[in-house]
Amino acid sequence: MTLNQTETAPPTASAPPATPAAPELSALIVPLLRGVIYQETDASLWQALANLQHRVRDYVAVMGLELILDEAEGYAFLRSRPAPADGGDDAAANKIPRLIVRRPLSFAVSLLLALLRKKLAESDASGGETRLVLSREQVADMMRVFLPDSSNEARLVDQIDTHLNKVIELGFIRKLKPATGAPAGQAAAFEVRRILKAFVDAQWLAEFDERLQGYRQQLETGLKGTGDE
Repeated sequence: MTLNQTETAPPTASAPPATPAAPELSALIVPLLRGVIYQETDASLWQALANLQHRVRDYVAVMGLELILDEAEGYAFLRSRPAPADGGDDAAANKIPRLIVRRPLSFAVSLLLALLRKKLAESDASGGETRLVLSREQVADMMRVFLPDSSNEARLVDQIDTHLNKVIELGFIRKLKPATGAPAGQAAAFEVRRILKAFVDAQWLAEFDERLQGYRQQLETGLKGTGDE
């Protein structure tokens, strides 16, 4: 996955393989083509996938996909198989139409993903709760440091809400429902899904840090130029 792209499964598969899957496989492959399977969401489906994962891997390989299953973190998803470096006998496999869509990410969404990934790493290192929950204000404070100064606080909050909704759509965070009896108007809270670790790895963060450094220099140059006028 490149710096500004992420892969997510489309709602439906447009090119099923010629050989039909056994019923027990279909019950696993269809949800995987739709998105991520979480152990905490459906324990029985997760157990079935764990038992049949080798058959699922063989089946989706025909479609140019591979199964990513993390038993420790409790999630599984499909992604496109990486293209072979030298072509070779797998050259024909590269002609298979992509079933997993690549979605371009804006700089702001990439920034938010990087900040959330680093926050998740800090939480893991501290040995605290396995769940990372952040308020909208905490997310705003994280991003504010890297965004141009603005006197319009309401506009900034609206922009951050837009970025949060995009990350929710990608499946990397989820908005938590207010607790029973919580006062009206309580600040929204978001749980960072641990699957983010599979998409934002060390290489992705390093590449983004380089880009972020260039962005900071451009921002500082622009601010200095404005101050000299």
